Amino acid sequence: MAEEKPNLGFEHIFVRGMEKRTILLLHGTGGDESDLIPIVEMIDPRASFLGVRGKVLENGMSRYFRRFSEGVFDVEDLKFRTIELANFITRASGTYNFDLNYLIALGYSNGANIGASLILLLPEMVAGAILFRVMIPLKPEVMPDLRGKKVLISSGRYDPMTPKERVEELANLLKSAGAAVTLSWVNSSHSLASEDVRAAKQWLQNEFAKE
Repeated sequence: MAEEKPNLGFEHIFVRGMEKRTILLLHGTGGDESDLIPIVEMIDPRASFLGVRGKVLENGMSRYFRRFSEGVFDVEDLKFRTIELANFITRASGTYNFDLNYLIALGYSNGANIGASLILLLPEMVAGAILFRVMIPLKPEVMPDLRGKKVLISSGRYDPMTPKERVEELANLLKSAGAAVTLSWVNSSHSLASEDVRAAKQWLQNEFAKE
């Protein structure tokens, strides 16, 4: 059941589940805080979830950070928005009483990109991440220590918006920092497919079975 929503700086929704884990839902361009609820209900129906709406508008569509053109990100804005999101998560964890040690980011497209930025810049905020249609968003000035972090990257083989080399660059960067990375290629374009859901559900069961 959704709890009464205080003003924490972002439009959001929180629903308390029956286990320790909380899933942070980060939508794609034009989405909102409710977009990924059907996905989390399929892959982890007992978890709590926190859906967050991006505050940047692009032609009236909500995003988490600005870009100059498709695939060309405003990195300074991305850094600012990543910190802003982390501050919101900290406030939300106190308000809703969930443990950051059991928080997993689940992002799609623009949401996956800021999820990746969160791991690279402020890894203490999440235990892991499921990143659908992600690409490397930035290169941190100082490499983070990602030992103990677990990341699933689920990418479309026919996706023209996330070039293969930028997906693999992110996977390799995360691995070099110590993260346990699973890279899954599905038979899809930029849109999500049933293969993504199956991969995410199996990954959660394998990597976080005891939580």
